Amino acid sequence: MPSDLASILRLAESAAEAGGHVLHRYWNDGVELRNKSDVGGKSYDLVSDADLESQSVIANLIANICPDHELMGEEDLVGDTEAEHLWVIDPLDGTNNFLHHVPHFAVSIAYYHNGTPTVGVVLNPITGDTYTAVKGDGAKHNGAPVRTATATELSTALVGCGFYYDRGAMMRSTLSAIEDFFAHDIHGIRRFGTAALDLCAVASGMFGAFFEYKLSPWDFAAGQLIVTEAGGKISDAKGNPLGLEPSSVLASCPGLYEAALEITAKHHPA
Repeated sequence: MPSDLASILRLAESAAEAGGHVLHRYWNDGVELRNKSDVGGKSYDLVSDADLESQSVIANLIANICPDHELMGEEDLVGDTEAEHLWVIDPLDGTNNFLHHVPHFAVSIAYYHNGTPTVGVVLNPITGDTYTAVKGDGAKHNGAPVRTATATELSTALVGCGFYYDRGAMMRSTLSAIEDFFAHDIHGIRRFGTAALDLCAVASGMFGAFFEYKLSPWDFAAGQLIVTEAGGKISDAKGNPLGLEPSSVLASCPGLYEAALEITAKHHPA
């Protein structure tokens, strides 16, 4: 079993690549999309065999090397969040993009040690873009160090956002926050549909800030570490620390955090 963080990172990268190979195969060969309405979901909340197989490959690879580690994943993979060693897996972040053949989606894998995000990997298997972070060792994009933007005024920033599947009050809150951001003369809003890569866009300085009012822990587990190791700030959209529960998320470069938080907190859904 690997015990040092360099070995953990190599395992996370290998697992992400293995999951990415599965997604790439389905991307080329086609995949049948299904909605989750049969289990209380919405017709636009989609899943496919690609998600399930990618997670299975990732989980098996990690479990074979680290059999005493816990695994948490989007597709009904439940792990002990209080375990010393916990892997948090999103086998396909950006399912709607994937199923509509938009080449912007990711495999996201994080390793938590005693509840703290310690290693993170986010991979776009189509473009090959890979973001990594190890606690205390910085964040990288394709092996090169990245840092958040240096902006100090919202009027100089591009802001990313996401929408949860709720198309009622939560969507109205998101739209109100977007309107408020525009009132501060931001350069624009971008909604790309893949939170893991959106967080990496903050880490690499493309976005000055990103927010979404509900994400699952596997959506932000790896990206959270990548943002902080790139010098950014991340919390829920009210300013509270993130845990391993569904949560709102705000990530930004340091110089914009307080201004962005004022907006996201004001419009936060009850």
